[in-house]
Amino acid sequence: ALWNLAHNDDNKAAIAAAGGIEVLVSLARDGNEGQKEEAAGALWNLSANDDNEAAIVAAGGIEVLVSLARDGNEGQKECAAAALRNLAYNDDNKEAIVAAGGIEVLVSLARDGNERQKERAAGALWN
Repeated sequence: ALWNLAHNDDNKAAIAAAGGIEVLVSLARDGNEGQKEEAAGALWNLSANDDNEAAIVAAGGIEVLVSLARDGNEGQKECAAAALRNLAYNDDNKEAIVAAGGIEVLVSLARDGNERQKERAAGALWN
């Protein structure tokens, strides 16, 4: 439900204010397969907001998203790469993505992923 709610700007702020970003990063790291994908999808939507972007980074989200882009299932990889694409607009986040091993992961996904994964990974590399 949070993935869908996070499409709306007011809801993005409400989710963050309620502590949702930390919960979603935790689920993306430690949840079951479905929870990881839904959490990564919500983080994808939430990462399109500058304040939420900072909260995702502070909660350790870059490392979690790089891990999902590398080791996740098909949907997890797509959502994680899309969230990384949004986060990569910020220069500090670019450095954090590099430090987390994200370049190699995104290049691999752009080369070997499905069509949507390739598009999301290429977008992250472009930023």
